[in-house]
Amino acid sequence: MRARDLGIEIGLGTPGPYNAITDVVGVRVGHATVIDGDGPLVIGRGPVRSGVTVVIPHGGEVWDEPLFAALHPLSGITHPTGLEWIREVGTIQSPIAITSSWSVGAVCDALIAEAIETRGPTRPFMAIPTVLETWDGILNDVQGQHIKRSHVAQAYRSASTGAVAEGNVGGGTGMLCHGFKGGIGTASRVLDATLGGYTIGILVQTNHGHRLRLQIDGVPVGEEIPPSEVPIPSEAGHFWGGTPALYPGRSRSSIIVIVATDAPLLPLQLERLAKRATLGIGRTGGVGESWSGDVVVAFSTANRNIVGESSAVAPAVGGKSAASGSMLTTSVEMLFDAYIDALFYMAVEATEEAIVNALVAAETMTGRDGITAYRLPHDRLRDIMARFGRGPRPSI
Repeated sequence: MRARDLGIEIGLGTPGPYNAITDVVGVRVGHATVIDGDGPLVIGRGPVRSGVTVVIPHGGEVWDEPLFAALHPLSGITHPTGLEWIREVGTIQSPIAITSSWSVGAVCDALIAEAIETRGPTRPFMAIPTVLETWDGILNDVQGQHIKRSHVAQAYRSASTGAVAEGNVGGGTGMLCHGFKGGIGTASRVLDATLGGYTIGILVQTNHGHRLRLQIDGVPVGEEIPPSEVPIPSEAGHFWGGTPALYPGRSRSSIIVIVATDAPLLPLQLERLAKRATLGIGRTGGVGESWSGDVVVAFSTANRNIVGESSAVAPAVGGKSAASGSMLTTSVEMLFDAYIDALFYMAVEATEEAIVNALVAAETMTGRDGITAYRLPHDRLRDIMARFGRGPRPSI
């Protein structure tokens, strides 16, 4: 179930065939979902409600063939790996994984091990995986660090094009969103041919937001479905930041946004695009609260002719000329900034829709200590949207 199945159409743009990040040719997504046990928390044993999601940016050798990339932290309360590499050189040269906060190191190590195993010992390379996280400790035994190499291998090796599973899957398994069950969501937009026909795809891992601030297509859904109607899961006696009197029942907050496009954008342009994606977070009611780790990573699949560090031949020591035939320069294509606004608009729309898709796809889940995260009720959502005049838009 997705937003459009309920008649909710976000924005004015046209989705791609799958309305997913995989509409950008070459991008693949894989999940490993880890659900085990019920009842009281026993650290190290469970219950487990966690997982890992892997985004592979293109169909070639991701460890050898970099893509232009950039990032924008809306709120930096996070501990990812690989972002300084992106910030320093403006490229990404690895898969992107999203997981539970205290499994970042294990996932990073597992991706490196996976690369070593598939490449063999005779092909040296630089492995700096990009691993991002959100906190699933309300439903999950997060301290048990249950994500293992086998789970990362499953997500990595199962990564595929086409439709993307959403909701309680992969890294989104134990996540919340605006006090409802959250998780993985995705959406895409395809520009008109007169604007280049480019595709932009978004994938989110939602674990953020106050209930009362939730808006969908401009409708105050959070106010219409208060905690008195659908309870908000929380640890007994615990409140994570903010002002309880103003925003009661806040869940621990973070959201990760991955932006993919086939438009030929340079790193500075991709940083600008990443910033606009945060407006999609804002349209649903997120504001990058304190104690919220909200990060956007954007990459372009164009300009695949960039040469990776392991493939380039460096000049001789002392500044003398490089060896004959070595590569000193390359040419790249860049979209004129005069045409980038269309991508900005679509990044905002697709990010908003990806968040709503995560909410709609997620199912009610009971985790550790019997804590239950309830899904966003579909019938109530339909009724609320209709009452505010939001439904399927007529064809033009």
